[in-house]
Amino acid sequence: MSNIENNGMPMIGDQAPAFRSITTKGKINFPEDYKGKWVVFFSHPADFTPVCTTEFIALAKRAEEFKAINTELLGLSIDSLHSHLAWAKNIEQIDWKGEGKVVIPFPIVADISMNVAKLYGMLQTVAKTQTIRAVFIIDPDSIIRAILYYPMSTGRNIDEIKRVILSLQKHDAENISTPADWNPGDDVLMGSPLTLEEAADRIKENDTNVIPYEWYLTAKKEGN
Repeated sequence: MSNIENNGMPMIGDQAPAFRSITTKGKINFPEDYKGKWVVFFSHPADFTPVCTTEFIALAKRAEEFKAINTELLGLSIDSLHSHLAWAKNIEQIDWKGEGKVVIPFPIVADISMNVAKLYGMLQTVAKTQTIRAVFIIDPDSIIRAILYYPMSTGRNIDEIKRVILSLQKHDAENISTPADWNPGDDVLMGSPLTLEEAADRIKENDTNVIPYEWYLTAKKEGN
């Protein structure tokens, strides 16, 4: 039995559940249409709500940053297409914090049937008729690599979402891990030794680019 059947939602490492839907940018076949790209697939509780509006403005302002790291944004709530369109147009009139108005450049999935929300476990105990603030980070092979859940009262941190993607991309490219509070340019972590010999060698490491704090905790200077 799959993780989705066991838990009512996909898990990290699962293939992203497939669906076809209409969005504010036309019809999509997900995740097939996004093959070869990273995707931030996120849900919001409802259109025309304050926290969601600030999140959409923040994401719109930074959409080009995500494109620059081969990442597409895709939103969803269980509102209708007409509601999504009206809300997106209304957001264009808002000058949040005096930073200028935005146009929502990414698609918003209309899921009034709640089929997609149920497929992704976006309906939680506290809000059975609204999608919570879920974020699924999906890689170019359509594998779910990270899942972030926020309560309805807390707006998401866009920097953190981007940081997670950059960390995953660096892991895939260099087979390293990133420590707590890592940001691009910071030191990274090497994998733990798998034998006693490797552990001993790690402690005696003479490479000036490697920092062996302990046999199992070894940092490597970024860019080296």
